[in-house]
Amino acid sequence: MPTLALLAATSRTASVSFDADQSCFSLKETTGWTLSTQDGGVVADGETNKVVMTLHGLQPKTRYVLDIGDERLVFSTKTESVLIDITDYGASPEADDNAAAIQAAIEQLPPHGTLKIPQGVFRSGPIFLKSDMVLLLEEGAELAGHADRSHYPILPARHVDGRVLGTWEGVAESCFASLITALNCRNLAITGAGTIDGGGDRGDWWTWPKETRDDARRPRTLFLSHGDTVSLTGLTVRNSPSWTIHPVFCSNVLAADLTIQNDPHSPNTDGLNPECCRDVLLAGIHFSVGDDCIAIKAGKRDPKGGLDQPCERITVENCRMERGHGGVVIGSEMSGCVRDVTVRRCELSETDRGLRVKTRRGRGGRVERILLEGCRMDRVATPLVINSFYFCDADGRSDYVQSRQALPVTNATPEISGITIRDVVANNVGVAAAAFYGLPEAPITGITIENYRVSFDPDAPPDVPDMACGFEPMRHAGIIAENAGFDRRTGVHLSHATQSIAV
Repeated sequence: MPTLALLAATSRTASVSFDADQSCFSLKETTGWTLSTQDGGVVADGETNKVVMTLHGLQPKTRYVLDIGDERLVFSTKTESVLIDITDYGASPEADDNAAAIQAAIEQLPPHGTLKIPQGVFRSGPIFLKSDMVLLLEEGAELAGHADRSHYPILPARHVDGRVLGTWEGVAESCFASLITALNCRNLAITGAGTIDGGGDRGDWWTWPKETRDDARRPRTLFLSHGDTVSLTGLTVRNSPSWTIHPVFCSNVLAADLTIQNDPHSPNTDGLNPECCRDVLLAGIHFSVGDDCIAIKAGKRDPKGGLDQPCERITVENCRMERGHGGVVIGSEMSGCVRDVTVRRCELSETDRGLRVKTRRGRGGRVERILLEGCRMDRVATPLVINSFYFCDADGRSDYVQSRQALPVTNATPEISGITIRDVVANNVGVAAAAFYGLPEAPITGITIENYRVSFDPDAPPDVPDMACGFEPMRHAGIIAENAGFDRRTGVHLSHATQSIAV
């Protein structure tokens, strides 16, 4: 039976899931819905074809009744102390930079207040949010990142107390503040039907992807550091200067019913990258980006000092991932350990990889207890890759990283265990059904594959299964396993145009 559940409620919006256990990103059929007040008055109605949807235009501290199909959900919006419109503090679509006006409004916002960005395009440099607030972008509202880099303050690598602040690829480094920056925030909601445009195509952001300028790295669009109980719902986030949404050292994070869009040729514009975070739910998000859709990270060993906290209890469900380099990627920054990751009932289309784990000697750390379940993929070159020879960083092609001989096990030796793939269908695969490349001194252990159906793209050209020295181009390969051990492998069906093979 379909189930209807509340994912998040703010003072003005609510995000729900419907039939999530039986569908992927889209419902099997379009379904009507009605929203009423408790006394029966109809507030809004419509139809949805998505598992996760957001209701907008709600009133604070109000009890609502939502009917979808034969299901009913009763929920209440949260209390709101005050509603402040940014235009009341001088923000205007005609202004060159609204950051000062918006920041002034934020400073006047009391606990449990809502800051509203109304319809219109508001150019802005970075703004800094605070705890116990809602940032609401109404339908037709757009917060647009300023093109001029001089409008962006620089976050230092560390707080004055020594905690990591600015980060870049798992290392403490100075970086430009993001269009929306939230430091040490609790009970924060960013929601609405509007758009946050990071301004990546304006200015020079995409011309220096791996460099520094003014001694700083490129900004994200949303950067959330050391936060707790944070929700991001309903919005479109696009056109990022680098990674789009980057929560780091955060706990209890919900991102639901977002649309994340970046130019397919934009450099390193990952969609959503939780790093050193705990208890994260990503639900009903539509990705189309210039790099990985989701990258789960846990810092890396580096002389500058890396991030040193595990990334754990991460759930990705009912999402759609399109045209990214990877769908859900773990690493390559994983020195602090990544564990208990569940990816279920997602749709992946035209990504280079589906689920990908990438690491190398020198990283250390563990990746363990990873589940990919109930997902559907189409034209994904290699649906599953685990690669312990990933050639990242300046020494990535060195003998130490790339040697296929067993080397001594140290605290810099990465370990991977407990990988489960269950009830997955991958159509039009080009390169290989799966590729497992473990270290000879630290093989991948505890692999389980149950009910995995693969069909191959007859027109796919040969290509390498992943990025490492010595990998040869291949086409229509089955399950490759080097230094990898299986606990169970049943129900694997590889289908070519003229034959079907069960292995």
